[in-house]
Amino acid sequence: MAKYVELAEQIKDQIRNDVWEIGCKLPSLRKQTELSGFSLMTVMNAYQLLESQGWVVSHSRSGYVVAPKVPDSIAPAANHQNQLQISESIDINDFVFDILQASRKKSVTNFGFAYPDATLYPQNRVNKSLMKTAREMPTSHALDNLPPGNETLRKIIAKRYASQGITVNPDEIVITAGALEALNLSLQSVTQAGDWVVVESPAFYGALQALERLNLRALFVKTHPKDGIDLNALEQALSTHPVKACWLMTNFQNPLGFTLSDEKKKRLIELLSAHSVYLVEDDVYNELYYGNTKPLPAKAFDTKGMTLHCSSFSKSLVAGFRIGWVAAGKNALKIQKLQLMSTLSTSAPVQLTLANYLSTRHYENHLKQLRRKLEQRKFQTWQLLRSTMPKEVDVHYSTGGYFIWVALPTHINATELYRLALKEDISIAPGEMFATNQQFNHCFRLNASLEISEKVERALKRLSVLMTKLI
Repeated sequence: MAKYVELAEQIKDQIRNDVWEIGCKLPSLRKQTELSGFSLMTVMNAYQLLESQGWVVSHSRSGYVVAPKVPDSIAPAANHQNQLQISESIDINDFVFDILQASRKKSVTNFGFAYPDATLYPQNRVNKSLMKTAREMPTSHALDNLPPGNETLRKIIAKRYASQGITVNPDEIVITAGALEALNLSLQSVTQAGDWVVVESPAFYGALQALERLNLRALFVKTHPKDGIDLNALEQALSTHPVKACWLMTNFQNPLGFTLSDEKKKRLIELLSAHSVYLVEDDVYNELYYGNTKPLPAKAFDTKGMTLHCSSFSKSLVAGFRIGWVAAGKNALKIQKLQLMSTLSTSAPVQLTLANYLSTRHYENHLKQLRRKLEQRKFQTWQLLRSTMPKEVDVHYSTGGYFIWVALPTHINATELYRLALKEDISIAPGEMFATNQQFNHCFRLNASLEISEKVERALKRLSVLMTKLI
């Protein structure tokens, strides 16, 4: 056993035995070197291993802290429900629409919002790129930015894939009006009405809306907040139904927050390839990782070109620009034709603005600050929830992104909590938004990207009071 692995195992054992409690800061690298007798490099490698396995989280300027544990009871309903659930039709759009509309009031403390806190975006620098683009925009901009989209922007995106060892030709990339258009067009390109599609349970509500709009039939596969999709249940679905596609989130899944291990991503691709099933990979949060290593998409393990990888700049740079893309491979031309029949093309000025901004070093500097702030705010939110919420409530913390998944006792309806909270100008995203059955009605998603101001702290504490009353 390598020395750093040996040290990591020692620290794990200490954490299991509460020598180091949740939220407790581990000894600094130099202090651990003195205590353990190992070299500084060995200690550093041990801490990084612990972080990659979810045992600790690193905080800028404050070292490594013991990460929250994922309670086994976080999804109690999933433990005694079928691993695979079937739905011949989806009817969720009206409910999702009502929830989103009700949260638009400016006075609302919006824990139900799907985007990060807008103050985290580099608005001034992006606006400068926008003004520069407006001054220098060529007369041919409309034609130059028709599908598949601005060539410079597609080349920049291709280089970002290359930085992870993934080869994507710029001609395989189609620029879209946000990731949701990329995902919808991708799904539409590989299915027809009545086809079977696998989605997670719970799933991002945009996936459910897409299934409803395209008249597709759904197979909901059990998904755990820590380990992700149940591959045995997925294999069952692929063996018993003529599945055409899977719409899955592999990194920092919405709403649960988990990231699939590389081993599971590889196995996922092997399963889908064996059954000739397309993967529509929703990877919009891939830049919002904690630590030093960006997680690979499942597409990195695909050698047969069956993965349509979708992402955007909406969660990492600016929400209002609505720029996304799909690395579509052999389906790129079909997606371009579908786009021409829907939105025609993505905004030319916005494409040019992003191409200009991304050509500078500003984006990488912004991402570093964004990740650090999201990690700090999410951990602070989790600490506050843990100290104020009733003991019957399970709070799931994941190392990445900005969502926290909360499970109430199974007899409590989180939609009722949502309505009570909204009367007091507090918004959450109830579990009913993420499933077509009642399985997650006792859960809700909470946006943890907000700075812990007096208003936010007061709203979180009030939410805890409302939960206590319901329980």
